[in-house]
Amino acid sequence: MNAWRLLVVSGLLLAAPVSAHEAPGRNGGRMADAGPYHLELVARERIVDLYLLDGAEAPLPAAGFRATAYLMVDGKPTRVALAPAGGSRLTGLADAALPAAPKGAVQLTAPDGTRASARFN
Repeated sequence: MNAWRLLVVSGLLLAAPVSAHEAPGRNGGRMADAGPYHLELVARERIVDLYLLDGAEAPLPAAGFRATAYLMVDGKPTRVALAPAGGSRLTGLADAALPAAPKGAVQLTAPDGTRASARFN
């Protein structure tokens, strides 16, 4: 199973290039583009929050969206399922403590089933 996770993380990291934003997001996290969306990733201890924004960086309601974060923790891939938590936020809980700025990727699924991914280096 770990080999599968590593393969998924590697595939997402090598996927089509995405542009990251230099400035931190409104919630202090890192920003990345995922198709028509802008995502802000915030990690605190074991909590992973993902804020969903539209192309103009206005908050989008997270209801109906789901996501999976594939993050590297101590050199090992960690998978975190993210579910809507009100407003524009999706949240999940990692098995282990996370660094403040974990590297990895997020796969986002919209309510209509379309998918987009972003990477955070």
